[in-house]
Amino acid sequence: MGIIIGIDVGGSTTKIVGIRPDRTLISTMMVKAYDQLTSFYGALGNYLDTNGIQLSDVDCIYTTGVGSSFLSGSIYGLKTINIEEFPAIGMGGLWLSGLSNAVVVSMGTGTAFVHASGNSFRHIGGSGVGGGTLVGLGYKLTSADSFSSLCRLAAKGSLKNVDLTIGDISKKSISTLHSEITAANFANINSLTSEEDIALGLINLVLQTVFTLGIFAARGTDTPDCPIVLTGSLTELKQIGSVVESFSTLYPNKFITPPHAIFATAIGAALHGC
Repeated sequence: MGIIIGIDVGGSTTKIVGIRPDRTLISTMMVKAYDQLTSFYGALGNYLDTNGIQLSDVDCIYTTGVGSSFLSGSIYGLKTINIEEFPAIGMGGLWLSGLSNAVVVSMGTGTAFVHASGNSFRHIGGSGVGGGTLVGLGYKLTSADSFSSLCRLAAKGSLKNVDLTIGDISKKSISTLHSEITAANFANINSLTSEEDIALGLINLVLQTVFTLGIFAARGTDTPDCPIVLTGSLTELKQIGSVVESFSTLYPNKFITPPHAIFATAIGAALHGC
């Protein structure tokens, strides 16, 4: 059996990986374009050329993601199989984390929650809160016109002029909630609040919302304390570490961001052929 190619086709971003017959990862690549077909073919051609892979070396192409619906038939004469996105998310999350049971959270434009246990993958639910929320609100509330520019602003921001904490409303901790825990997002806006603060507040709002939903998703399984594996584009946010730290004081679940987390869904698709 030859190389398996996994491709996650998003709205404007395509992620591609190659898996050897021994289930080891060759490399990862991401390509952006304005339409799904351009993004797909650009990613595939670039990946094969960069890695010195011939079409004859490829056994099969496994596609997934919302943009894969625009593809039909075989690609370059190669066997091409479409994999449902939720099993791809679950399988990729387990493989990257080395776990056998977890809630896998795919944080892209929106967010999906999948309970993955062995070879069983169940879509628990989803949320419209995700990267698209950051870009849209960032555009209206700050000068940021892209995800990267919002992140640059946030790097100079402070949450003290944005969020209301337990310490702001109580002289002592409330139950297990220490003074730095967020009581209300964006409830402490004042005359000192800058657009950098707002950018950081938006990122914190989205991450805290997604993480909280991840906890609730885990509670809907037969192992409510199971690990929560974070995957998708938002795993590149530098603020993830501090939010994970704060959640670790509140819940027993361990949050894990594995290597290559942004490519988890493409990896999961490819693994269906290994």
